[in-house]
Amino acid sequence: MWTMATTVVKRAYRYRFYPTAEQAAELSRTFGCVRLVYNKALEVRGTAWCQQQRRVSYADTSALLTQWKRSEDLAFLGAVSSVPLQQCLRHLQAAFTNFFAKHAQYPKFKSRKRGKASAEYTRSAFRWRDGHLTLAKMAEPLDIRWSRALPEGARPSTVTVSRDPAGRWHVSILVEAVIQHLPAVTAEVGVDLGVTVLATLSTGEKIPNPRHEKRERARLARAQRALARKTRGSRNRVKAACKVARVYARIADRRQDVLHKLSTRLLRENQTVVIEDLSVRNMLKNRSLARCIADASWSEFRSMLHYKAEWNGRTVITVDRWFPSSKTCSDCGHLLDQLPLSAREWTCPGCGVVHDREVNAAVSILAAGRAVMACGDGVRPSRR
Repeated sequence: MWTMATTVVKRAYRYRFYPTAEQAAELSRTFGCVRLVYNKALEVRGTAWCQQQRRVSYADTSALLTQWKRSEDLAFLGAVSSVPLQQCLRHLQAAFTNFFAKHAQYPKFKSRKRGKASAEYTRSAFRWRDGHLTLAKMAEPLDIRWSRALPEGARPSTVTVSRDPAGRWHVSILVEAVIQHLPAVTAEVGVDLGVTVLATLSTGEKIPNPRHEKRERARLARAQRALARKTRGSRNRVKAACKVARVYARIADRRQDVLHKLSTRLLRENQTVVIEDLSVRNMLKNRSLARCIADASWSEFRSMLHYKAEWNGRTVITVDRWFPSSKTCSDCGHLLDQLPLSAREWTCPGCGVVHDREVNAAVSILAAGRAVMACGDGVRPSRR
């Protein structure tokens, strides 16, 4: 009997929750202690390397944490759960590991005013019983809005509680899930990413770019002007900053919703998806297009395609970023010497076919992806 293939993954389910006043106070204290321990450990490691050329390990910082708790000035660290403090030291160790492997930049200090505050609890620091989650140092379970159900029989291994700049509380529950692969299909598609059109498919379909940031630009400007008028350090400035963060959160949520739906749809309908390896970091240096490129969020879309393809038994192929997809005729392979960005249609001198710029690029990307599948990675079509 034929059975559908499955993949076992560690998957995080994120939910909104609404803490009581006591829970909010306890979590705020925990966030502050986590930030303090992370910054002090980062300072110790940086100083040891600059002055003594000595690397400080996770075990060293863990021993320092014990000393900090015993000191008079930092005795308050013992009032919160010890698990999030140890976890932040593990995160710092992972950050340095990635830095020395040249996979990331040097770790940065955590800011109280900027970014998301978070704390991670392992299994020894929370209780999961009958669908209720209770964290250490708390008497009542969290009031979680279960927007979707956890996998049947799943038991959380890690819980991460966070508060974003907009003041929203989230809990991310990490569980081991079994994901069934999607039924196999024969369709393949090439995707050309753009600014005016978010994605053009090799089938000729064009997905418009919602431009969420542009639609909210006026509201964002009003909120930022109101923030600029507030006195620094005042309560009104904190409230105005929260309003600005809410606008940004609204933009990010809408953008992620569109990208999730598009990536899921492409992988459900196609066995293979071919995209370009775009150098987004360099493209953002273009002052005229940087805002539109950042709003399109191509890197996030590509990341979604890759991890969803791995989960669902699909294939995502990335073609070389220097492949001239727009200038190559998808019918005869003729390559133009130049093609200005303003030219949205062009006629091939070799075969006389009139091409839509984006559709032709998507078809050429699909052809290059098929060449990669047949001949191996790194294969590029001839320039002539």
